[in-house]
Amino acid sequence: MSDTLPPETDEDAYEGGEYGNGTPPQRLPEGWLRNWPIATFLLPLVVFMLATQLEPTPPSSPNLVSSDIDSADSTDSAAEMPAEDTLASLPVEEKEQLIPYRYYPVVYTVKIALVIAAMIAVWPGYRTFPFHVSPLAIVVGVVGVVLWIVLCKLDLEVMLLKPIGLGWLVEAGERSAFNPLEQLKDTPLWAFGFLAIRLIGLAIVVPVIEEFFLRGLVMRFVVNDNFDRVPFGYVTPLAIIAGTAVPMLMHPAELLAAFVWFSLITWLMVRTKNIWDCVVAHAVTNLLLGIYVIATGEWYYM
Repeated sequence: MSDTLPPETDEDAYEGGEYGNGTPPQRLPEGWLRNWPIATFLLPLVVFMLATQLEPTPPSSPNLVSSDIDSADSTDSAAEMPAEDTLASLPVEEKEQLIPYRYYPVVYTVKIALVIAAMIAVWPGYRTFPFHVSPLAIVVGVVGVVLWIVLCKLDLEVMLLKPIGLGWLVEAGERSAFNPLEQLKDTPLWAFGFLAIRLIGLAIVVPVIEEFFLRGLVMRFVVNDNFDRVPFGYVTPLAIIAGTAVPMLMHPAELLAAFVWFSLITWLMVRTKNIWDCVVAHAVTNLLLGIYVIATGEWYYM
């Protein structure tokens, strides 16, 4: 893989050349990022994914979100049981987790802090892409959230995959569904503080690291393993497939929504040839999704 980018004076070679029109790659500053150009696009996502492995998942108990009557019955039953019987009654997934589900806010907060630190470390690499945003990115983000919610509500993944024994794909993509306004209601400051952290992760951190990984690295790498020489916005059929297939694997519980939504962002990428348009469209969709979740209480989207 190439260690360096072509000099800025070579930008004209990209216009109408081997890769046609596109945003020419910029020269990285001196230092480790120039020696390891892949780090800008990969490091924050790797930190994010590794930290995600430590996140506790919600218990599989149907009483995780229950009515007042069910909650009262559960409390009375638990009071009558010996401690060992109460433990035995917990779902297997809850008992075997390294970190209890109630610590999800702490784990998530640490994760976002680590990812932001990684983003700061590669910030000079981000700056090689001039920051400007087109109004189209906002429009795509708004349309995108509508498509995402509607397609997720169809629940086609469950209907199509479970009958053929692939229901585990849906389960693998299960989200935390942690509602801080309910589960941290005894500490309002922490509840709203964590909600803010959750929205920062959802609407700022994730859009940047996912789009730089997917469109800055993956979609250019399949064109040329010297990906840093491929202008942003140039695509081949294989790149278009990768731009949809990879995020579908990353969102197994929302395969249809991921197929449509990420295809839409690929269209935006080809049209504007601007990575920040992709990031902003992603951020708008995620922010509106977060607002929708708070307003409706449908926390299984987060």
